[in-house]
Amino acid sequence: MARQQGWFALILALAISAGAVFISFPLQLGLDLRGGSQLTLEVQPTKEISKIKPEQLEAVKTVLERRVNGLGVSESILQTIGDDQLVLELPGEQDPSRAAKVLGETALLEFRAQKPGTEKEVQNLRRLRGQLKSILQYQKSQEKSDDGKSVGDAYKDQLLEAQRLLGVTINSGKIENQLNELLFKTNEQIVARFEPSALTGKYLVSAGRQQEQNLSGWEVTLSFNQIGGEKFAELTKSIAGTGQLLGIVLDGRSISEASVGPQFKAAGITGGAATISGNFTAEAARDLEVQLRGGSLPFPVKTLEVRTIGPSLGAENIRRSLVAALSGLALVGLFMLLNYRLAGLVAVFALSLYALFNLAFYTLIPVTLSLPGIAGFILSIGMAVDANVLIFERIKDELRRGNTLIRSIEKGFSEAFSSIIDGHLTTLISCIALFSLGTGFVKGFAATLGIGVVLSLFTALSCTRTLLRFLMGYQSLRRPTNFLSAKQLPSPLT
Repeated sequence: MARQQGWFALILALAISAGAVFISFPLQLGLDLRGGSQLTLEVQPTKEISKIKPEQLEAVKTVLERRVNGLGVSESILQTIGDDQLVLELPGEQDPSRAAKVLGETALLEFRAQKPGTEKEVQNLRRLRGQLKSILQYQKSQEKSDDGKSVGDAYKDQLLEAQRLLGVTINSGKIENQLNELLFKTNEQIVARFEPSALTGKYLVSAGRQQEQNLSGWEVTLSFNQIGGEKFAELTKSIAGTGQLLGIVLDGRSISEASVGPQFKAAGITGGAATISGNFTAEAARDLEVQLRGGSLPFPVKTLEVRTIGPSLGAENIRRSLVAALSGLALVGLFMLLNYRLAGLVAVFALSLYALFNLAFYTLIPVTLSLPGIAGFILSIGMAVDANVLIFERIKDELRRGNTLIRSIEKGFSEAFSSIIDGHLTTLISCIALFSLGTGFVKGFAATLGIGVVLSLFTALSCTRTLLRFLMGYQSLRRPTNFLSAKQLPSPLT
């Protein structure tokens, strides 16, 4: 009796601990429950490499994972699909366009010195870029009121002059599209007036952001490794005090041009650190920081599909899943009580412990719970019930043969043991195969089912047995009719 009380105390302690864990650490909900965004990305081949290999796909995945971590989206899932695609799930992210922009851009950072003799040209192009940005900003502010028609009329001469300077002709489309095209051409011509450089983002150690002193804008801070620091010092030394600018180019687009004062003519800017300032907003600075810290993509990435699931859909999925799970548990509990009486009551209590242990494990591992994961959890409850049914049917068979109650319980567990082990082991093998070879939701289903199978062995063979033995220590409960109807028992009663 003392031994059974010790086991009972252990199970009670485990239940209290599991409850505390479940309360302290909330469940991680997947995209279909919490809402968020799902992006399907395709890795594009290049002229040099016409077919994407698995190791190259993994290299792209590694860079994207670093960028996703930088975005600060918790419980994100990134997985490869096929030979050249990736699927990214961002629970809670309701702005997929921004995420697609940050993740999809190559983020090839270059530092370039301005070509000699292009000072006047670059000055005019920078002035033109500033004017175009001002017009575009004004256009967006007026877009809702007059669709930008008055803006096009007011700045018609300036737009024509910009086209003349750039040597392009853009007369069709919305004013906003024309402005964006002119800005693209302007940036393209600015970049063309800077020499290619050997100093790229591959020498970066870290990137950060900070607010500019005495200004409302933000700037991005960079830190190079030793080789990068030496190259940066050499580059800045070559243009210090010459009037030539240092161009900072990202994916072929100039994001900032800075002058290097004559005080750096002797040794250049040393220390291996630099700052990019270009009137960034806090969000733009953070996006650039994420791209640079994640590294440049070895291959171009194209966004094939963007899906957004609203929180309301997630809440509805949670509600329906809870209703389904609780209804199933209630029906199973009712069946066990009606069919197995006291043993059924013990099974209901053991199943409640089983569910609590499962949820605690989900929070500790952690498991990102999705609808297929809930399906796996509910199916594992069926496995746990099946184990109890095998045991209780064996107990009833032993009682029908005239064995005593205590002997019937012991025989029930020993006789059902091999069948329970075999059934759970085959299911566990299937879970391992699904988790290893499957993707996405299949992995979630396999994970929850696998955890459930292992825990159901513990609850069926340990918790149920301990609870039954503990109850059999009380004389009032030690009656065969608590397990089997009197009509089914042999006569005389044993």
